[in-house]
Amino acid sequence: MQQHQTQSRQAAEEARKDRTLAEFLLMLDDYEPLIPNEVTDYFLQRVGFECEDARLKRLLSLAAQKFVSDIAADAYQHARIRTNASGGRTRTQPLGGSSSIKDKTRTTLTMDDLSAALAEYGISARKPEFYM
Repeated sequence: MQQHQTQSRQAAEEARKDRTLAEFLLMLDDYEPLIPNEVTDYFLQRVGFECEDARLKRLLSLAAQKFVSDIAADAYQHARIRTNASGGRTRTQPLGGSSSIKDKTRTTLTMDDLSAALAEYGISARKPEFYM
């Protein structure tokens, strides 16, 4: 009896996953990714990927967008850690011509921050060595 319940739960879970995937693919019909379709097509063509399904191309574009977004967020976190470790940089700025002053912290992303974030994904981004 228990094995039958386990199988029916697994079947229900598979059906739910199939419905969710179908709904997601329908949402991709109207989705316009930040990475233009032409850019996605160009890079897919360069690697030899041939597909006429626009939804699949949008899905790959969405995955690339997520990847770049994750790297940018990680680089920002590295910059925040670096800034906090060095005591931070604060600047004063008058507001609206009044004498009130507000401290504002600015974060600047550097190549070191980006390199550290990329290293987490197994990507090496080093500056080339120059010889004179």
